[in-house]
Amino acid sequence: MRKKLVTVLAVCVASMAMLTACGTKQQTETSGQAVEKVTITHEKGTVEVPKSVKKAVVFELSVLDTIDALGIEVELGLPSGLPSYLENYQEKATKVGSMKEADMEKIYEFAPDVIFIGGRLAESYEELSKIAPTVYVTTGADTYLEDVKTNVTSIASIFGKEEAAEKQLKALEDRVNSTKEAAENSEQKALVLLANEGSLAAYGSGSRYGFIHDTLNVKQADDKIQVSTHGQEASFEYVAEKNPDMIFVIDRTAAVGGSVKATETLNNDLVNGTNAAKNNKIVSLDSEIWYLAGGGLHSTMAMVEEIAAAFTK
Repeated sequence: MRKKLVTVLAVCVASMAMLTACGTKQQTETSGQAVEKVTITHEKGTVEVPKSVKKAVVFELSVLDTIDALGIEVELGLPSGLPSYLENYQEKATKVGSMKEADMEKIYEFAPDVIFIGGRLAESYEELSKIAPTVYVTTGADTYLEDVKTNVTSIASIFGKEEAAEKQLKALEDRVNSTKEAAENSEQKALVLLANEGSLAAYGSGSRYGFIHDTLNVKQADDKIQVSTHGQEASFEYVAEKNPDMIFVIDRTAAVGGSVKATETLNNDLVNGTNAAKNNKIVSLDSEIWYLAGGGLHSTMAMVEEIAAAFTK
């Protein structure tokens, strides 16, 4: 996750660096009718997307999350394996592959007006672009919230949902600020762990889950965690040595399947001896949201709420 999706001339800075997509609108003659378009520039290039989108292929789950949050009505082509809170879209959608592999024939037959992808399908960008305008959606570890705001306003500008997006982004910003205040006023230090089939990886500032520290200002139990896509390998001895006041756990098994749950992995004397365990501050985060679908309106608000709750219980 690196650079953000931006709408050309769409970065209108408001309070707290809140971004609102203004959009470059163009009129194109098609079958004698003017078609309004929005020009979007992203990491992979620039595309012109018609504002009259009727059919969209969505591989990037943060986009589907935002479509849901904004109440956008559009015929969808979707991958298999949606998280449970979005799986109600699966029944009516056209199946167009998996999150890691696009079915080009199915997409071509579906004839979408726009295609949204993320990092999992980055290598398919050129081929998908031959079918329809393809938008590459990403969020940066150190610019996560800014990128979410920009992505949401860009999506809203395509589907004519600017007012709804502005309202929900304001609510998100307010909740972020109250959570930051709670974290800053607390002396509790946290460790973020990803549990995967019996093993642990730690994530700190600037990492995939650095949002917790970099945006919400939660203090770190270890400020020297190596930034890596798959996190820094963490032993039970490491967890005991750092002795965090809070442990935020993302269970990969709960998100994608497996045999060893995070609760089993963490249930040992070393972890149980930490301040986090003694004070009932081992917090299991919603793994589907954090591991699969972060970056959308619903998911980002849910992520903030989970961190906020840790400072109130």
